[in-house]
Amino acid sequence: MTHEYPFYLAGQWEKSAHPLAVTNPYNDSPVAATWLAGESEIERATVAAVEAAPIMRHLPLYRRAEILAQASAVLTRRRDEIGRALASEAGKPIRDALTEVDRAATTFHVASEEARRLGGEVIPLDLAPHGQGRIAILRRFPLGPVSGISPFNFPLNLSAHKIAPAVAAGNTMVLKPASKTPLSALFLAAALDEAGLPKGALSVLPMARELGDRLVTDDRFKLLTFTGSSPVGWAMKARAGKKKVVLEL
Repeated sequence: MTHEYPFYLAGQWEKSAHPLAVTNPYNDSPVAATWLAGESEIERATVAAVEAAPIMRHLPLYRRAEILAQASAVLTRRRDEIGRALASEAGKPIRDALTEVDRAATTFHVASEEARRLGGEVIPLDLAPHGQGRIAILRRFPLGPVSGISPFNFPLNLSAHKIAPAVAAGNTMVLKPASKTPLSALFLAAALDEAGLPKGALSVLPMARELGDRLVTDDRFKLLTFTGSSPVGWAMKARAGKKKVVLEL
């Protein structure tokens, strides 16, 4: 029997009417079962991300840092389990899978440290006579809900590169992992859930590509972070409207 992994919707583990079989690409053997989110689940996740945005915005930096550090510790503790699942769903050697788990744990650890350094700047304005005696104060604020789309080849670490900085900066996120390798991102959700991330701040939803377009076009998301091919990435940027777009191509 294969393991079952519900998806993570705003702090809850749920199933849908659309099962998704995860197979090993090396030999097509069954690895696990999860579920595809539908329109209603995506809408609920988006609403939750919007509603949780003020909570994350006002979450103290030390709490963001603690949550990320604890999530890093969970990944390290579950290293072998996550490595085996990653090797199976991605068809990569266990050595490489374990290295990717270590990298993801490091990513969360570094994000924890960066959360403690999210300050501002005091800028002198007296480079010209009219600025004498004046200063400018720069402050940084969370953007709000972020949508993310991660690829199949390094599904754990590239998802970590999206989720960890978003949490460090005080944003909420809805992430679409690759349908061929969704388990890795669900392990990240489990680590953050155990670490005490506020409910609603994160959803990890496997979904059909057509439904994933909603993460691109929905203006409730203030930023889109996408890793994938150049043609798809530039096409998404063209449809993203006014939101900021971060592409890794």
